[in-house]
Amino acid sequence: MTTTETAQKLPLHDIHEQAGARFGPFAGWSMPITYPLGVMKEHLHVREKAGLFDISHMKLFVVSGPQAAKLIARACPFEPDGLALSQARLSFFLNDKAGIRDDLIVTRLGDTRFMIVANAGNAAADEAHLRALAADFDAEIEPLEQIFLALQGPQAEAALNRAGVATDGLYFMHGREPKPDWFLSRSGYTGEDGFEIGLPETDARALVARLTSDDDVEWIGLAARDSLRLEAGLCLHGQDISAETTPVEAALLWAIPKPVRETGDFVGAEALRAAIAAGPTQKRVGLKPEGRQPVRAGATLLDEDGNVAGRVTSGGFGPAAGHPVAMGYVTADLARAGTQLTVEVRGTRIPVAVHALPFTPHRYLKG
Repeated sequence: MTTTETAQKLPLHDIHEQAGARFGPFAGWSMPITYPLGVMKEHLHVREKAGLFDISHMKLFVVSGPQAAKLIARACPFEPDGLALSQARLSFFLNDKAGIRDDLIVTRLGDTRFMIVANAGNAAADEAHLRALAADFDAEIEPLEQIFLALQGPQAEAALNRAGVATDGLYFMHGREPKPDWFLSRSGYTGEDGFEIGLPETDARALVARLTSDDDVEWIGLAARDSLRLEAGLCLHGQDISAETTPVEAALLWAIPKPVRETGDFVGAEALRAAIAAGPTQKRVGLKPEGRQPVRAGATLLDEDGNVAGRVTSGGFGPAAGHPVAMGYVTADLARAGTQLTVEVRGTRIPVAVHALPFTPHRYLKG
């Protein structure tokens, strides 16, 4: 396991130290896990006001050139040419078996210019995969060395505007380049309205200083980021989805347009069509444990007869939901909301109900 000592440090590590962050390893990086406010208050602050996250461990790639859209259409199961200028969408890199190599967001910045935001733990593999595919296309791939920040919560827009960043005309799942070397998108990983900003380090330090002087803004660590995304029913790659999981099983088929599913020529297309035709043997679902005891990833789910029915992939307490929340996979016949299961925690069997996702409502600003 990567230790904090050997992990890469974020470029703004000194700022997080000054803010009193407690660090821990994640995806090869030393990440702020919590700040003095504490996980519970950090989580609720995002739901009530605005939370600032340093997500510079993630990777941004610009894909450009005459065949940029064709390259992305080969790499991802959607048609980039169908995106309007500034429009973004969730998509995937699939493998030949239709397993999810990574989930990512693609934004159209121009006729032949796109931004891809990839997960930290997959960044190197994603770049290698994309470059291998690019050999057949007239397109360029440029990994960006930028600070990447997220500001999330109902007061995020007002706080960002007060800090001098204009957000007018930007709706959920849209992005733009407001100035050279900047990328601004209305998106996030919390279920709240919010923004993600890629920018040079000098600009980032100035922006962070303005934001953290705002009474509505607090630094938020990785622990609260995890509980926020879990309440919002959002997947963590490597935990809830992986190269062994198809979008069919993961209940993410909605992210792949039906015509593309049927006739698209993307990596993993034939395997995905076969998986759709066969139907899933297991499905990703929300899980609500009875009582106050959270269930954790790796716990085995049992049906009413005590037979193995699935597994928990993410679990914890949902501060805004007011009860434990979890996600996992169950056999397809048990995936209906309300189905009663049990899970063993420290020798005690806890009742668990299959629950609709998300646990807390999404509050995105849609156009």
